[in-house]
Amino acid sequence: MSTFFFSDNTVNELRLEGQLCDAVLTVDDVEFNVHRIILCNCGSYFRDLFRSKSSTSGQQVYSFSQVSPSIMHLIVDYAYTGSVVVTEENVLELLAGADFFRVQGIMEACCHFLEQHLSSKTCVHIWRLADTHRCPDLRNKAYLHMLHHFKEVAGFSLKFLQLSVEQLVDLIKMDELNVRQESTVFEAIIQWIAFAPEERSCHMTTLLSKVRLLLMSTEYLMNTVIPNPHVTRSPLCTKMVTQAMKTLRESGKRRPLQRPRLPPVVLFAIAGWANNCPTNRIEVYNARADRWARAVSEEAPRAFYGCVFLGGFVYCVGGYDGLRYLSSVRKLDLAARTWHNAGPMHAARCYVGVVALGGCVYALGGCDGNDKLKSVERYRPDVGQWTRVAPMNEKRSNAGAATLHGKVYICGGFDRNDPLSSAECYTPDADQWTRIASMGIGCNAARAAAFKGKIYVIGGYRNRSHTSRVLAYDPLSDRWSAAAPMISPRSSFGVAVLEDQLYVAGGFDDHGTLSEVERFDEKADRWHPVRGMKVPRSGLSCCVVDRHPYATAYL
Repeated sequence: MSTFFFSDNTVNELRLEGQLCDAVLTVDDVEFNVHRIILCNCGSYFRDLFRSKSSTSGQQVYSFSQVSPSIMHLIVDYAYTGSVVVTEENVLELLAGADFFRVQGIMEACCHFLEQHLSSKTCVHIWRLADTHRCPDLRNKAYLHMLHHFKEVAGFSLKFLQLSVEQLVDLIKMDELNVRQESTVFEAIIQWIAFAPEERSCHMTTLLSKVRLLLMSTEYLMNTVIPNPHVTRSPLCTKMVTQAMKTLRESGKRRPLQRPRLPPVVLFAIAGWANNCPTNRIEVYNARADRWARAVSEEAPRAFYGCVFLGGFVYCVGGYDGLRYLSSVRKLDLAARTWHNAGPMHAARCYVGVVALGGCVYALGGCDGNDKLKSVERYRPDVGQWTRVAPMNEKRSNAGAATLHGKVYICGGFDRNDPLSSAECYTPDADQWTRIASMGIGCNAARAAAFKGKIYVIGGYRNRSHTSRVLAYDPLSDRWSAAAPMISPRSSFGVAVLEDQLYVAGGFDDHGTLSEVERFDEKADRWHPVRGMKVPRSGLSCCVVDRHPYATAYL
């Protein structure tokens, strides 16, 4: 006795030829000959339908008005082939049809397509679609996009103006709402009311109660909020604003006790040199609250290393553990809060420059305990190995490294005898280093960061003294220019760009190890002090981490 199996292609060919079909689906006089057993396999709707209307002989006819012929054609094709083409033109109707017929595979394909097209213009519409069609993962991602890009959503999405008052309240009351100034929230609710003022003016009190007035300046409250017609017409709104102004005036320079919005990113300051030895201390900085928090670390201490954030992991590369120069690389899984080995480099590297580019980690120069290095290695996380790439033109230890426009830059450092004034850049596609304009005056233990389209080289040590000097390199003109100097001279510190401002943390000065932190406002060309770390540290490294989903547990 032989057993025969039909392939999917064979069954589909039979359908197209109208052979052995036992049901007909009709939509607007368009007929689809199908095999009931095949449709039963693609969704529970058809299983329930065919069970309730089973027949022992003859074709059953089923009519539908809930979808168009083109959508039914895609659903039937999917039942036989297991694939569907989702486009901008069909995704909305296809999602509705797949929801009606409970075809999970098509719903997942539609959700994936919509997720890829999430933007500030589309997220509100996608959020409402996902809610209507019971797609919780897509709904959550669209909602998070609304929270994390609130200013852009309120400014560019017409669907934002169509939110109900309940939906808007749910948004603006959230700690997760990403706004750098609370005035953004006030202006958004005024815009929402102006869309239909006769219907919506009555909601001003409810909405204003969710605005964190104590996070605004007294000048903004006085000049913008109080004079607004929607505020002046409401005694309750006026009372809220005047009370906030009174509290702000009475608080003087002290920060009012109102919870700030949570930031989308946070700054990690990891390990370094403290109390005359390496440390494993990790502190996390929340710029919105101007607050540092201690993060638990079980990693071994190290200093004078480099770190980067890439793909949910913080990579700590090389350095010094108090006894030896290290070739080891450790990575912190931020979601699991666990440390793992990432594979050793070919060379031990203390005072190493470390950057991330193109999904890879680069380790540049450094010192192996015997000599300064010009060799460079690249780590690919997908294969877990380091490979050598083209060496730099000069040996460099304790140099500043950064990436900009697809290139790696390294500036200054120390060779054998003197601080270096030279700088060079690496092009990965060509595997080639090219010299760029000299900085003019050499500097050791400076730090570099890409900021506002330029490479900033900050601080360092020269002429037996620490410097507050800041230089900015413009790759378009191949020229350096001076920027405002830091408040505190320093070397061997952490540097990172956080929420569109440049931060430096810790380091050495002429008197010892620093805990002080400051930030650079490029528009004002000024440095401002912010809250310092809890413990003075030098030889540390900083990186910026997405708070959601990686660093939520650290705040």
